[in-house]
Amino acid sequence: MDADTLVERHVLEYPGGYTRSLGPAESRFLTGLRDGRIVGVRLGDGRVMVPPAEYDPETARPVDEYVEVGPAGVVTAWTWVSEPRPGKHPLERPFAFALVRPDGADTAMLHVLDADGPASLRVGMRVAPRWRAERRGHVTDIEAWVPLAEGEPVPAPPAPAPPAPAPPAGADPGEAAEEPGPVTRMVSPVRLEYEINAGIAPTRYLHALAERRIVGQKAAGSDHVYVPPRGSDPTTGAPTEVEVEVGQDGTVTTFCVVNIPGLSDLAPPVPYVCAQILLDGADTPWFGLVQGLDADDVRMGLRVRAVWDDDPAPDARSIKWFEPNGEPDAPYESYKDYA
Repeated sequence: MDADTLVERHVLEYPGGYTRSLGPAESRFLTGLRDGRIVGVRLGDGRVMVPPAEYDPETARPVDEYVEVGPAGVVTAWTWVSEPRPGKHPLERPFAFALVRPDGADTAMLHVLDADGPASLRVGMRVAPRWRAERRGHVTDIEAWVPLAEGEPVPAPPAPAPPAPAPPAGADPGEAAEEPGPVTRMVSPVRLEYEINAGIAPTRYLHALAERRIVGQKAAGSDHVYVPPRGSDPTTGAPTEVEVEVGQDGTVTTFCVVNIPGLSDLAPPVPYVCAQILLDGADTPWFGLVQGLDADDVRMGLRVRAVWDDDPAPDARSIKWFEPNGEPDAPYESYKDYA
């Protein structure tokens, strides 16, 4: 990789996890796991599917005859993970991902299989769930499936913790821990870490931003200048080998007013305006903030100019926002193809 090529590291995360409501089938399944049971659903042809769904996958008709299956089952397929990644995989030691068909079910469920090594695994082997002591209505309530020897009894799940005693008279009723009911929602931790290699053309664009310049590229023999450049003309596929410095003034072609706070730590106070801005000399609009006037006064055709950070870097945030440059609004005909 070229030493000047830029690499950015990003993290996409929902603070506290992603919360969603459950339908009746998922609720039955996860409530069952919390209670140490595995629940499937009977389909129209008599087969039992696990995990259950609300509709028959063959006929699309509703199904609601729930059936308890397992808890033991057989392995129908597996793949060995020899080098688990800490914090990324469910176990910190080598394990297998496996399809397990619980007894009484006709389909298999994907889960974790904790075994001594790949030599000990085979299709058709008997396995049993290893339940967590504290369960909350999540697929991880089964910590892993484990091999089950011939004639070995299936371990029972640990008993759930008893409900807390009722609060004393006069206490806040909200302090009481009621008997757990059906699981109706789930919270999933979501965190994605990834790297972006900017590539040659975007790297040149980003390095130019550090010099307070905006550059695009075009293909030889073409008049279409693309900002930011991607290295090829999107209409012809030809390499964009000609670098063009475009203006720092431009025209608002379309915009939106944001009234929802907290979307980003970098966002200004609401309401604020995000806009597509056609820079002078460019043939693709640039996405950025518009400030320096009330949100209600932003309009299509508004002429604006880039406002730079005091310490620009090879980063799109070097342009803090655009603000009116005092010129008359651009005529609609000049930007109608970009609105």
